[in-house]
Amino acid sequence: MCGIVAFVDNEKPQLKDTLIKKMKERIIHRGPDAEGQYVDDDVALGFRRLSFVDVKSGNQPIFNEDNSKIIEFNGEIYNFEELRAELIEKGHTFTTHADTEVILHGYEEWGKDVLQKLRGMFAFIIWDTKKKEMFGARDHFGIKPLYYAKMNGTFFVGSEIKAFLDHPNFEKKLNKEALKPYMTFQYNVTQETFFKGVFRLPEAHYFTYKDGQFDMEQYWDEDFEPENESFDEAVDKIDKVVDNSVKAHTYADNGIKVGSFLSAGVDSSLVTALMRPNNTFSIGFDSTYDETKQARELAAKLDLKNTDKKLTNEEAFHAFPLIQYYLDEPDSNPSVVPLYFLNKLAKDNGYKALLSGEGADELFAGYTAYGFNTKIKFIRWVTDQLKKMPREKRYKFGQWLEGKHFHGSEHLYRNLAPARDTFIGQAYIFSPEEAADYLKPEFDCGPTITDLLKPLYDKYEGTDVDDVARKQYVDLHRFMPGDICLKADKMSMANSVEIRVPLLDKEVMKVAETTPTKYLFNYKGTKWAFRMAANRHLPEEWATRPKLGFPTPVRAWLREKKYYQEVRDLFAQDFVKEFFDQDKLLKLADDNFEGKVDGRRKIWTVYTFLIWYKLYFIDDFKIDESGIDKAKATAAEA
Repeated sequence: MCGIVAFVDNEKPQLKDTLIKKMKERIIHRGPDAEGQYVDDDVALGFRRLSFVDVKSGNQPIFNEDNSKIIEFNGEIYNFEELRAELIEKGHTFTTHADTEVILHGYEEWGKDVLQKLRGMFAFIIWDTKKKEMFGARDHFGIKPLYYAKMNGTFFVGSEIKAFLDHPNFEKKLNKEALKPYMTFQYNVTQETFFKGVFRLPEAHYFTYKDGQFDMEQYWDEDFEPENESFDEAVDKIDKVVDNSVKAHTYADNGIKVGSFLSAGVDSSLVTALMRPNNTFSIGFDSTYDETKQARELAAKLDLKNTDKKLTNEEAFHAFPLIQYYLDEPDSNPSVVPLYFLNKLAKDNGYKALLSGEGADELFAGYTAYGFNTKIKFIRWVTDQLKKMPREKRYKFGQWLEGKHFHGSEHLYRNLAPARDTFIGQAYIFSPEEAADYLKPEFDCGPTITDLLKPLYDKYEGTDVDDVARKQYVDLHRFMPGDICLKADKMSMANSVEIRVPLLDKEVMKVAETTPTKYLFNYKGTKWAFRMAANRHLPEEWATRPKLGFPTPVRAWLREKKYYQEVRDLFAQDFVKEFFDQDKLLKLADDNFEGKVDGRRKIWTVYTFLIWYKLYFIDDFKIDESGIDKAKATAAEA
């Protein structure tokens, strides 16, 4: 796992050399083990390494046989050994045993089609010194990040936006159009980031850059087509592919410790049960928000070692600014806090890689937001029967249910009405109307919910694909790359730790997209066939336990005078008036503190943005990477 940064322009190599050194220092946390760079008249490539495979000779950049192509790579390729053997048979010469070189020679052999052969998580760039052309790509699900920008004659590309900040041609400006959609979704849902002119390369896309021209194409997509199979057959396939994926994701050189995260949920529990690592890690809070007890219980049942920690409110709350710095963009998902400390706990215990359970909910329909809105099994069963109606008739009945209020009406509506009418993703913080009411007029802009989701819903328009699968598809292209994968990457890399996600794998996806929805999402529960596969390896109470997420005591913080006052003090600062109706914000904070409303998610979303903005645009915050631990402590106290 690594950090990459590069730029293309016609500045002198001596200047490029100085600049790339500064730029890669910004992301030393992504790779404290080693560094490398390449500079010529056209390009500067910078690299920071966190080593797992071919530790001794796998440093980057790596060159091909005649030095005409150079690669920088961030990620892990889990089928690199078989690809390496195939490429050697075709006549390619390898100088390392690293998975990085497989991509390079694969690109020489197959061009962009190498992307169809890779199994893993990746973001990479290849510079062709003869063509003066850059080729880059991001993995199928967006597990690893890749950003790009073109400013003042310079083309930038890298793992983190902050790596661009020290280049004199980079212009740091706020993207006004990102704020309003963020207030609804809790993360930046647009491809253009909160930094104007900086874009995320979308998941499953590649780009070429030559002579100032940037071109981008999609190379892969999910395709939900359920097979005619029995429930037991579906469970068998899920069990087999997940077991295979977990085994593939545990690879590392001898001496590199690979553990797993363990919570009270089924996803990380199954990964842990299949992997059986030497150590598992869990995090909780010293309040009612604590999953460590259940994690310890399961570790004991599996005869595994568990290391856990309970966070104090003080350390968790005051680490939040540092967390937002590492994220590059504001993300108000409360789980970023325990996730940051979970990675820190693993790092402090000597672990460099951890397997985690992200992906199961998107691939196997695990979210209650897909339409699991009642605890009464009879209502759920009746709903399943009504879902068998012809689509047009079902949609009409579902639309009639909108706004109706009787027991079970919400569950019926969410399951019978068209997906595009009922679902935008896993978070809905401010409605567009509410956001407009709080925002100053100049920030009441940006793409609408329809703009952001219509292209995704249009893919399956007029097909027989189940509405739950349509919701999964939306999450796979919005929530997954924009929130789940982003925070997993940034919170792990902040601690120089690698998160691997065996459930978010293209081979697992092949099974998920062919599994009938009726086996996954029904009156019995969410991701039911997946749970039954897990039940073969876990005690039943773990396999069938309702999803909890990553509980964080935001509600308690905002009703404790100490933390409420800190949030209110930030809301009262002068710069806040540029974006928001300050009086309305202060009233929301006060009313929530007094128990008149439950405004915690709205308050936390605005607070997150303001913390982030202050760090990047007012304080010009920068960590002294020569003393990371000291800087973290200083920032946490601020």
